Amino acid sequence: MLSWAAVFLVIAIIAAVLGFGGIAASATWIAKVLFFLFLVLFLVSLVFHGTRRTRHGGPPL
Repeated sequence: MLSWAAVFLVIAIIAAVLGFGGIAASATWIAKVLFFLFLVLFLVSLVFHGTRRTRHGGPPL
């Protein structure tokens, strides 16, 4: 997902340099949404991984 955000950011930069303002704005918005979605999913993954226990109640792996 982070790679898609980077791709849309590059598309936005190229479109802005070439003068396509609408496409650049849309690609920037998509890149922001994907980045924040990645960030939220990453943080949720960290929380759930930190609270995971083994079957025998030992420390998390």
